[in-house]
Amino acid sequence: MSTIWYECKVKYKKTDENGGQKVATEPYLVDAVSYTEAESRITEEISAYISEEFKITNIKIANYAEIHPFENADRWFKSKVSLLAYDEESGKERKTSMYLLVQANDVKEAFDNTVSVMKGTMGDYTIPAISESPIMDVFPYFSGEEGELEELEKFNALKASKPEAIAEVEDQMEFAVEEESV
Repeated sequence: MSTIWYECKVKYKKTDENGGQKVATEPYLVDAVSYTEAESRITEEISAYISEEFKITNIKIANYAEIHPFENADRWFKSKVSLLAYDEESGKERKTSMYLLVQANDVKEAFDNTVSVMKGTMGDYTIPAISESPIMDVFPYFSGEEGELEELEKFNALKASKPEAIAEVEDQMEFAVEEESV
């Protein structure tokens, strides 16, 4: 099953450097299977960080194909990657764009991290745009099983400095197909 990332905006009162209170609305990403689960998960995750009252103002599906944390980085950057393909039927070159969320300290490092993520790509690609994302934090889903505990620690510690290949999972669900009689 593919990962669906939901961007959740959380509104709460934040204490600034001068000790004053101001209202802040910050976006976070959660991995979930539905809007309901995304709301539940962001509430659980944010409750651990914010002791005061907060409100979830918006939840939408994020358009990131992949999320890549990197060690010793504190900001998230949105990298637009255009995959180039040659259409033999029409004889034209086609571009398909996707967005990656890459962790880095600045735009140059985000470019370098995007290149390292794309290193194993067989086809040609270009990186037409990289911009700093407003995303404050990313909360992937882990079921808490023993094998995933290690993965959770890795992600939270941002030790995944190299992307790992994910094995394709075979769909085991079967559906009965009824023939219509005319």
